[in-house]
Amino acid sequence: MEIRAEEISQVIRGQIKDYERKIQMSETGTVLSVGDGVARVYGVENAMAMEMLEFPGGIYGLCLNLEEDNVGVAIMGDDTKIKEGDTVKRTGRIAEIPVGEAVLGRVIDAVGNALDGKGPIDAKETRRLEMVAPGVIARQPVKEPMFTGIKAIDAMTPIGRGQRELIIGDRQIGKTAICVDAIINQKDSDVFCIYVAIGQKKSTVAQVVDVLRRFGAMEYTTVVAACASDPATQQYIAPFAGCAIGEYYRDRGQHALIIYDDLSKQA
Repeated sequence: MEIRAEEISQVIRGQIKDYERKIQMSETGTVLSVGDGVARVYGVENAMAMEMLEFPGGIYGLCLNLEEDNVGVAIMGDDTKIKEGDTVKRTGRIAEIPVGEAVLGRVIDAVGNALDGKGPIDAKETRRLEMVAPGVIARQPVKEPMFTGIKAIDAMTPIGRGQRELIIGDRQIGKTAICVDAIINQKDSDVFCIYVAIGQKKSTVAQVVDVLRRFGAMEYTTVVAACASDPATQQYIAPFAGCAIGEYYRDRGQHALIIYDDLSKQA
């Protein structure tokens, strides 16, 4: 087979014509130490609080502790795959979660990844996990009841919209059942619901989702799950994720009910 010089030159010209020079710059650092889900990273002095950093293997971490000479990063994945000396890249993105209609009826993790097998979340809007809370003057008084559908609660200890309520008690006495019933009883109201499962077994979360689906409550509910097998970082930020979704409805003049089950595992 003969190779002619003209053919070679044509191939080279075609390659040069299609060549595009792209320069991608990113600030990088080095892992000084890692253990217990936390990595110390040197060289990312410009990192921001709650910024996402990328480790090798597609593992991400969350900047939580900004010091003079290093950054404390909470790893949101398997920390055993990260070792001393690994290169870490800044993403420039503050941790955020998808919000809006795209997350209604879905089960997601603390960073917005779908867990229900229905495909990725196609959200048009996102919201940062940590936002400045409204001041005291900007808040309205609690003046409108939020009916749970449970007569004992609504009659003796009614809950108002805009109020926080702590449910405490021994194990296996029905605390989760009260919360699930409250979500189901919002079916004919204008309240959107967010159920945040923290440190629960995956089977327990699946049972709750099944109950909500059978009663048609998933149509107006989002489930945020950070299970016992998930990294501690995800369990830590799960309440922030649920609150961010609820604040989205608040800012649109709508109402939201957020259930944290249970918050003691996050604390």
